[in-house]
Parts: sequence; C-alpha cells; structure tokens
Amino acid sequence: MKPKVFIAKPIPQEVEEFIAKHCDYKIWREVEPIPEDILLKEIADVEGLMTPKGIITEDLLSHAPHLKVVSNIAVGYDGFDIEAMKKRNVIGTHTPYVLDEAVADLVFGLILSTSRRIVEFDRYVKDGEWNFNLDSQEYFGKDVHHAKLGIIGLGRIGEKIVRRAKLGFEMDVLYYNRSRKRDLEEKYDVQYRNMNDLLKESDFVVLMLPLTEATYHTMGKEQFASMKRDAIFINCSRGQVVDEAALIEALENNEIRAAGLDVFEIEPVQKDNPLLKMKNVVTLPHIGSCTENTRFDMAMKAAENLVAAVTGQVPPNVVKELQ
Repeated sequence: MKPKVFIAKPIPQEVEEFIAKHCDYKIWREVEPIPEDILLKEIADVEGLMTPKGIITEDLLSHAPHLKVVSNIAVGYDGFDIEAMKKRNVIGTHTPYVLDEAVADLVFGLILSTSRRIVEFDRYVKDGEWNFNLDSQEYFGKDVHHAKLGIIGLGRIGEKIVRRAKLGFEMDVLYYNRSRKRDLEEKYDVQYRNMNDLLKESDFVVLMLPLTEATYHTMGKEQFASMKRDAIFINCSRGQVVDEAALIEALENNEIRAAGLDVFEIEPVQKDNPLLKMKNVVTLPHIGSCTENTRFDMAMKAAENLVAAVTGQVPPNVVKELQ
C-alpha cells in the first residue's frame, strides 16, 4: 500500500506524476490558499504534507497523528514550530539552492531600479509627465558600476550576489557574516567588515539574513543612522529582520537615499504603509523565487523530500534543527 500524502497547492504536472508513482495523494488545486479548516480535515490520515511556506503549529500537528514529514516548497521555514515537530517526531524539509540565482537576479533588479530610478521615471513617462529638465540634479540617479556594495549575511545567495557585483559591475564588495568566508575573500577579492564599518562605508547595503530570534530587527534606527546619506538599502530576505518603523523614519528624514524591498514585516503589506507612497522606494510582493524554472525546481525538490520521507529514506533537505 502506498503512503498517503496531501499537497496543499497546485504543482506542475510532471511533479504530480512523480509523487503519484510513490504515493496515494490528494491535492488542493485552487489558486487561492487552502482554508485552514479544509487543510486540517485533509491531513487527518496522511503521512506527508507538501505545503508552500507552511505554518506548522502544535494544533495543526494534533490533527495529523500519522504525519511523518512536512515538505516546505520554500527555503525559509520560520513558520515551523520546531519544538512541536520534535515532540511529535515530524521531519521538516525545505528547498535550498534552487532559488539562489533567481533571488540574486532580483537583488540586482532592485539595485538598478532604485539607483537609476527606473520605476519612478516609468511612471512619469506613462503619466505623460515627460516635461521635466533631465539636466537638473534633482533627477539624477546613482551609479552602480564601481560602487561599494555591502552584504549582510554571506550565505549561498550572497555568494551569487558577489559574483554579479564583481564580475558584472566591477563593484567593491564588503560583507558581514557570523563567520569569515576566507575562500570567497580570496576568490572574489571581497573584504570582511564588522557591521558598523560596513554600514558606514557602503553605497548599497543588501540584507540577506534568515529570520531567527537572533536576527529579528537586525536593521534598526541605529543601523540606518550609520549608513551614508546617499546609500540605498535592499532587502530580499525576510521582512522582520528590519525594524520597518525605523526604515520609514530614515527615509522620511533623508538619512538614506532609497530602498528596494521584496519583503515586509507584515505580508501582504498593509495599504496604509507609508513605504507605498514614497517615490524613492521600490516595493515588490515577495517575488524572489517567482520564475517559471525556479518554481518548477522548488516543487520537484519538495516532492523528492516528501517521497523520501514517507518511503523510509532520509530526505536530502531536512532543516538543520530537525536533523
């Protein structure tokens, strides 16, 4: 008898066929997220759950007495209640590596959009307001090439950003990380800095940290005050690693030049958030992995993790806290 699993979002046909070879499954085929009451009913007798950015609580686990694995179709897993999963011997997996290049691309999309004011000027042209003097300094952008880029959190995605910065834009790159990456220092001629020095020296500050108790509000009032007044802040990691009120204050007081954000403290972002009305802020709806190839690869990796766990194998991508 094949193990039973539930898939909590639509997935590519090829991925579904792979799961079907190994499991009996049900799937939520609607574009809208599955309602909680339906999810709780569907997981009552399953051994595996495949879910996008799953919020896994002790209450949810109590409705799934046979559950062996939660396969997250995402890299981040801050929605996992790790202690509750340990208590019930439920494995948690995620999908690292496959979205690194796509997120690094997006980081540079935000760097270029904010520095060259692409979104702002796009609006001017479409609104028929191409009647200003482009020789006026108030409309000038900021160079990316040969500028100084500071990366906070030099993990897998950070390394991809470094490669683009050094080889594509000939930037000087600084980084701050819990541990030195001497191999990357040698390979790409990047320089380690403590957090404060990085903020003081960088023309662009890119935040690439996971959300943990230790990283919550890493960027706050003091950190924004340390940045150059002409510096641009980019966040493509997690919204809660930034004190958003402090970021808003820094932008309103012209303590920094601009910001490019793919994530927010509250998502979807609230309609009255002041960031949405600022011309010098580019706001995106958490689209770091949102390309066709990347989403396919993420779904397939999540399926491989799921199948491995329910068929008695060790999944390749168990989150480190549950290994």
